[in-house]
Amino acid sequence: MHSLETNLNNVRQRIISACTQSGRDPKSVTLVAVSKTVNVETVQEAFKLGITDFGENRVKELVHKREMVPEARWHMIGRLQTNKVKDVVGTGCLIHSLDRWNLAEALQKRAEKLDLTVPVLLQVNVAGEKQKAGVQADEVLPFLQSIDQLYRIRVMGLMTMAPLSDDAEASRPVFRELAQLRKRLQQSQIPNVTLQYLSMGMSQDFEVAIQEGADLVRIGSSIFNAS
Repeated sequence: MHSLETNLNNVRQRIISACTQSGRDPKSVTLVAVSKTVNVETVQEAFKLGITDFGENRVKELVHKREMVPEARWHMIGRLQTNKVKDVVGTGCLIHSLDRWNLAEALQKRAEKLDLTVPVLLQVNVAGEKQKAGVQADEVLPFLQSIDQLYRIRVMGLMTMAPLSDDAEASRPVFRELAQLRKRLQQSQIPNVTLQYLSMGMSQDFEVAIQEGADLVRIGSSIFNAS
């Protein structure tokens, strides 16, 4: 087991290398440390080591850890149930997993009640895997055009998950397709849709994701030594 600091320095170095290879500024990539497997003390230690952004899969964990480390920026990266929307909206958290229309409506309703706007990423099922959540790539444009009526939602970007593989290169076509999709959609200039972020890449393939344009990489096991 390496120390947290060693792991973190290693990941940061790999991010810098991937950016250098693709002619990008390392500052353009935000590391979201996926803390779902670790306790609050470890999150606090990681925050002291300079991690500013953390991602959680479960609302309960997100709420608890955010209360304990309120200075950090929190990301909801797991599937969000509509009955948990009230616990997430208003926490300043970026939701990576808007994946269906009834969730968008629930977010809108809660945001209206609190008189605020909700920052989200639209989850796209680029690979078309049946077991994965997300809007199909060919349905993204009509979905975003309809979002215009849900004026409390700000779609800040797109998120995808590549099929699990030991070969990082296997993820490249998926990441490339999402980047190309964003480029096309940006030309549509849809109200409430900015698409400044691409959230893609995890421990096994984040370098490839960065080379293909990721702005947010979600890394857990490479930092926290957990599977």
